[in-house]
Amino acid sequence: MIELYLDTVDIEQVARFNTCLPIKGVTTNPSILAKSGRGLNQVLPELARIIGTSARFHAQVVSQTVEDMLEEAKHINALPYDMVVKVPATEVGLAAIKKMKAENIQVLATAIYSTQQGFLAALCGADYLAPYVNRIDAMGADGIGVVADLQLLLDQYCLDSKILPASFKNTQQVMGVLKVGVGSITLPVDVAAQMFAHPAVQPAVDQFIYDWQMCFGSKLSFES
Repeated sequence: MIELYLDTVDIEQVARFNTCLPIKGVTTNPSILAKSGRGLNQVLPELARIIGTSARFHAQVVSQTVEDMLEEAKHINALPYDMVVKVPATEVGLAAIKKMKAENIQVLATAIYSTQQGFLAALCGADYLAPYVNRIDAMGADGIGVVADLQLLLDQYCLDSKILPASFKNTQQVMGVLKVGVGSITLPVDVAAQMFAHPAVQPAVDQFIYDWQMCFGSKLSFES
């Protein structure tokens, strides 16, 4: 079963999509939290209340050294939720990931822009890998291709890491990464809405209602 996340801390939007989609949890990053003006200790209780006790949350370290990242990760891991610690897949970040995994901390390697970068993070034990699909595209490379190549390497070398693609601008990008068999995905709310929106849907629904009412008036289907 694929894990579906929302890439937001907008409480209203999370509540909206949680009613109609099987949301596993929420991914955050320092920019998302800074934009909201609210920290983890403010948003996590509200998100957990909406999604439920089984919700999983991804939160990123902001420390700059290996030891500081590890110490921050321990505090994130100690929060009373199912937490995954996000760590940039840099040289320093990879060293920190190895130490975090030695402490049995769930880790997501983030800010992945190349297949080899994600592969090294997987070798270091990262539970999740987050390639930035649209950002890769914007740099003139192939975001979906990076995800496909990374998934191929994970399968070929029997690595347990799940790819959690992020950074989407349209549903074509989303469907492209889903087709290669990723184990998880995180969507911004505007793209999540596009997933079930199509200009032909509402006219079709309106026609059904019109035809029904012309024949059966206000009766419901089981009353006909």
